[in-house]
Amino acid sequence: MRDPHRKENLYWEEIITESPSVYQQGILDLSQQGFTIQALVIDGRKGVREAFPGLPIQMCQFHQVRIMTRYLTLNPKLEAGQELRNVSLALSKSTEAEFTKLLETWYRRWQEFLKEKTIDPVTLQWQYTHRRLRSACFSLRRNLPYLFTYEHYPGLNIPKTTNCLEGVFSHTKTAMRIHRGLIQKRKRKLIDYLLRS
Repeated sequence: MRDPHRKENLYWEEIITESPSVYQQGILDLSQQGFTIQALVIDGRKGVREAFPGLPIQMCQFHQVRIMTRYLTLNPKLEAGQELRNVSLALSKSTEAEFTKLLETWYRRWQEFLKEKTIDPVTLQWQYTHRRLRSACFSLRRNLPYLFTYEHYPGLNIPKTTNCLEGVFSHTKTAMRIHRGLIQKRKRKLIDYLLRS
């Protein structure tokens, strides 16, 4: 966990599995150290948002675009997918009102297309024909209330992305590649040193 304004790492823990309870423990530890948590910028991991009721939560806009790319690819074949990709790429350059209008305009145009179903000739079970496109659309619609939290709390100066933290990860990974021959114990020491500096 990092303070993006002071550019300072506040909390880190070696874990086996990332889960909402890990984040809750981190926030609890920081609170016990006297820190006041004003808002969180998260990457969209399931359950984290719900673990902090009452705190302003900003979903990282970069991670949202990456989620869209995972569903749509970089070059969608369908016209609807191409248009939705363009909508998602407008995220970082739009206000909440502008982006909501773009998304709703796209949805109104393609909502019947999203409902198309295909029947499997073997099992005779139906499924949505454009499942990945539906998933991309509903990911944006589900996360929309958290993509512009920074606009609702201008006094907190909440970042739109987790770039500040991702930069730390990138720097740490580079150092680990340079020192790739270290034994596990020394690797942990190096990581701890890098996160403290």
